[in-house]
Amino acid sequence: MNTLPASQVQADVHRALDEDVGSGDLTASLVPAAQRATATVICRDAAVICGRPWVDEVLRQVAPSAQARWHVAEGGRRRPGDKVVEIEGLARELLTAERTCLNFLQALSAVATHTAQYVDAVRGTRAAILDTRKTLPGLRVAQKYAVRCGGGKNHRMGLYDAVLIKENHIAAAGGITAAVRAARALTQPVAFIQVEVETLNQLQEALDAGVTMVLLDNMPMATIQEAHRMAAGRCSLEVSGGVTLQTVRALAETGVDRISVGALIKDIKAVDFSMRFSDQPLER
Repeated sequence: MNTLPASQVQADVHRALDEDVGSGDLTASLVPAAQRATATVICRDAAVICGRPWVDEVLRQVAPSAQARWHVAEGGRRRPGDKVVEIEGLARELLTAERTCLNFLQALSAVATHTAQYVDAVRGTRAAILDTRKTLPGLRVAQKYAVRCGGGKNHRMGLYDAVLIKENHIAAAGGITAAVRAARALTQPVAFIQVEVETLNQLQEALDAGVTMVLLDNMPMATIQEAHRMAAGRCSLEVSGGVTLQTVRALAETGVDRISVGALIKDIKAVDFSMRFSDQPLER
């Protein structure tokens, strides 16, 4: 699923365990220290499964002697009632790890599942589905990874790796042409320079400035179609603003290259997982 920094996963898990476990799991301490158990995680919803690196890291930090058997590849689909993973280890450690493991699974699988719905909706068109920076603070890398698991693509990771000239930048810089000129004068490397436009006149100015990536913000369908005609292949066109599962197919059929959807991450419903314990060891 593309590069995923191990240090980021470790930091995410450390933060999550610190807020949940703190100085220790009081309830788990009631279980005999030598007691062993097998925990089975069941998916209760139809879902694209995402979060294995975080679950594995939780186990590494909390239950280092545990053994996990995954029943689905990362990015694979599960139906209600399907097993996701079985984990054998010390019962105390598995109990402590339970909630953090499920929290990562439910949140990241939700993003991957939601993304897959949008990707499925535009299948057969040229449009790629992209995320935005509307992420939970501190979990951007994880949530953008989940978008990739669902078949989507990432927009810029942050303000540091690409230039997106938006309405306020245009106003503050003195217009599209001036803002693009300043962007091209930057000394550090950037992934891309993109200009957001709200009118066809702005699109024409961007084209005249030689911009190769344009974001059409909150434009009516007819205006998007006219923008596609105007661009005539001279730049990559992206649509954003109020995109829903009900409208995304029609937007894709206008011929645009990219559709960015904030809802992939910010408007999700957690996937339901449960973990059930038994005293039966994993089959070898």
